[in-house]
Amino acid sequence: MNLSITGIFTKLAQIGIEPEDTHEVRLQKNLLLFSALMMATAGIVWGALYISLDEKLAGAIPLAYSSLSYASIIHFARTRRYRVFRFSQLAFSLLLPFILMIALGGFVNGSGVIVWSFTSPIGALFSLGPRAATRWYLAFLGLVILSGVLEAIARPANNLPYWMKVAFFVLNFSVLSLIVFRLMLYFVAQKNLAMEMLDQERQKSDKLLLNVLPAEIVPVMKAGKTTFAERFDEVSILFADIVNSTPLAASMPAEEFVELLNRIFTIFDTLVAKYGVEKIRTIGDNYMVASGVPCPRQDHAHALLNLALEFLTCLQTIHPPVSFRIGVNSGSAVAGVIGQEKFHYDLYGDAVNIASRMESHGVAGKIQVTQATYELVKEEFLCEQQGMVEVKGKGGMPTWFVLGPKPA
Repeated sequence: MNLSITGIFTKLAQIGIEPEDTHEVRLQKNLLLFSALMMATAGIVWGALYISLDEKLAGAIPLAYSSLSYASIIHFARTRRYRVFRFSQLAFSLLLPFILMIALGGFVNGSGVIVWSFTSPIGALFSLGPRAATRWYLAFLGLVILSGVLEAIARPANNLPYWMKVAFFVLNFSVLSLIVFRLMLYFVAQKNLAMEMLDQERQKSDKLLLNVLPAEIVPVMKAGKTTFAERFDEVSILFADIVNSTPLAASMPAEEFVELLNRIFTIFDTLVAKYGVEKIRTIGDNYMVASGVPCPRQDHAHALLNLALEFLTCLQTIHPPVSFRIGVNSGSAVAGVIGQEKFHYDLYGDAVNIASRMESHGVAGKIQVTQATYELVKEEFLCEQQGMVEVKGKGGMPTWFVLGPKPA
């Protein structure tokens, strides 16, 4: 039974819905539709009660309202003309309770039936917004005031016994409040659902930002800062590149080569998180990492060398076997976020260029470092002097291979 009710409810919720409708528009249409269905159903009950009590004209009015309302719903389902449906429902719910009240002999004899007209500004609030709802509320207020004026000239009595007038007072206010309360519950539930969906999308957006920007910078960028740049005096930069990647790619199916890169870079990403350093970018089969940005740290060079050594160890489990050249340099650099649509956090300066040259002039399976990095780590790591490397604009620079940590 619950499934059938749910199915009917789901089908009704699709009446008049367009594929391009936003969640907000769908909610507005659903609220107005369900309100119209509930009130039209109540109109049939009220009309039958009035006719049974020999108030045929009074009974014909809510029945006419129900007929017009159902006709409006059918027209909406067929044509999907939401504006016509919205105006007709708001107008019906505003005017017909007032007409019914006049037919019954005024506010008291009508058991306050004009209170049903209040559904008009409520419906306008849900479907049109505060400004338009204010106009519908003023129209409702005008009818209430007019009801007081007409009370003195209305028919003095009708065929309803006193106890039935009291019963209709109770029914009018209790059923109306029930309908409004149910609509509010539905509105709040849908709004909460929309907020949950929005929060999920925000989390996805944050996750995407964290994939391209350091975690410390994301809140700053989300706060509206369009540029971010900072100079760091003590950072270390690592470049790693697959040896002979071009012939390797040519010898493997495309899917297998991409899968190989994915396995290798997943190891790198895991180690980056483990040592708390910052992945800057990947270009093809080249991987760049920095330590000491965006948060300075004294052990910036040590962290990168520990990462590099563990990475070379993890590569031994990769098949087919691959070799990496790794270069590391330490010094000062400028870090910043570039781009407006696709953000990118990058480093600039001589320290970056020299680190790249350490990799490109390195040896497969070795970690080559500059003298600047060597001076920072020589007490903790075993290093072997390699020789001189020519760096454009710098001339010959002494380099070392890092062999591993010194024994305790």
